[in-house]
Amino acid sequence: MIRRATIGLLAGLALAVASAATAAGPVALRAADVADLVASPDHGVRVIALWALDCAYCEQNLRALAALHDDGDIEVVTVATDDIGLRDAIAQRLAAAGAGALPARAYAGSSPQRLDFLIDPSWGGETPRTLILRADGSRAAVSGALDRARLEALIRPRGQESAGD
Repeated sequence: MIRRATIGLLAGLALAVASAATAAGPVALRAADVADLVASPDHGVRVIALWALDCAYCEQNLRALAALHDDGDIEVVTVATDDIGLRDAIAQRLAAAGAGALPARAYAGSSPQRLDFLIDPSWGGETPRTLILRADGSRAAVSGALDRARLEALIRPRGQESAGD
């Protein structure tokens, strides 16, 4: 009887540790990873939210994007332009914005400007920056604070509204 309880406790502890590791924070984004990140998705839309810890308007965007993430056709990925060494602070900020469950990346490497350019050659590094990548290969990018309505308009431009709209 004690063995079963101990095994159950250990199994529960292992599951908790695995869950904590999954929610431990962002994954490093290196130059070699960018091509996959910015590739058009196989279906639906991928939204890349570029943000920074010192950005005053980024939390508003993260909140709006977290709400969109529940749509099965929209994949949202957050990318902190801060160094991966700040993983804990990044994870805390994402959690505070309600975006802790979103896939998260953070810059790694010695040249953040190179990552900026690889992600979006027309981007000057200002945050927040939102990239919309569609399965049909079309793209949109916008800098500045966005609300849910503006995000919806970017994701589903005129003439591409879903059947439920």
